[in-house]
Amino acid sequence: MAERPRVVVTGNARRWSPSWWCTQLTLWLLGAKAIRVSTRHHVSRNADVDALIIGGGDDISPNHYGQSAKPDGDYDPARDALEIEWIRWALKTDTPMLGICRGAQLINVVLGGELNQNIRSLRKRTYNRPGLLPTKQVWLKHHSRLRQVVGQRKLRVNSLHYQVVTRPGDGMQAVGWDLDEFIQATEHAERPIIGVQWHPEYLFYLSSERRIFAWLLRCISAR
Repeated sequence: MAERPRVVVTGNARRWSPSWWCTQLTLWLLGAKAIRVSTRHHVSRNADVDALIIGGGDDISPNHYGQSAKPDGDYDPARDALEIEWIRWALKTDTPMLGICRGAQLINVVLGGELNQNIRSLRKRTYNRPGLLPTKQVWLKHHSRLRQVVGQRKLRVNSLHYQVVTRPGDGMQAVGWDLDEFIQATEHAERPIIGVQWHPEYLFYLSSERRIFAWLLRCISAR
């Protein structure tokens, strides 16, 4: 039996990490092996790594995109530094990369993009209440890579965020929006990089969401 592709999955260092477990399960179902990386789980970037997932979680320190910190911000500078190193490594080696929520934001920030730190008061047509169920609508850009991957022009997704990308990073482009026209998905014009603002790992029971992870694995075989 062929060895499973190895996918590094970054995230928080807590023992209780449902996001990690769901991502690990999704990748296993698709034939890949997830390798956990956090400030407590260390893996060498010289190891045999085939793809990278930057997971969701804490707010990104605003100094990385030229803004001041908010008093109620939940920052983890050590995690920022660790994931930024992994993103830069992936860019240097052209390793396929998927960003989830915070991860999508950080990929754009590393490439020079900017964020809005709190959109709660700006929402008019979508709910502020966070949830794991697919209750929010996202429209995908025609002919975008992500739309081709999921096979749908509109998705029902979950929503756990209150920050969004306002200016995509260099080479990245917005390809998904919610009813309030906040960016919900970005992808690189040339590189194998997709970022989604929702959490597809919690929706692994939906074929459209599994296809996002399957795309990442297909990129490995195409290298």
